[in-house]
Amino acid sequence: MSTTTYAVSGMSCAHCKATLTKAIGELDGVTEVGVDLASGQVTVTSAAEPDDALIAEVVDEAGYELTGRAA
Repeated sequence: MSTTTYAVSGMSCAHCKATLTKAIGELDGVTEVGVDLASGQVTVTSAAEPDDALIAEVVDEAGYELTGRAA
């Protein structure tokens, strides 16, 4: 298992959280998605190392901006 945390801008409410959880959770290999609105971070747990470009694309399509991996 691989767990990666991303910084995402534009999230502010429960709807944002639900939208991103659903969109990222539908990707192949993703087993868990955690959205922390306060910190602006999304944690993705997957079977293998995630494809950052694919996750960024899904986040963008949902109306948010992935600004990179969180430190």
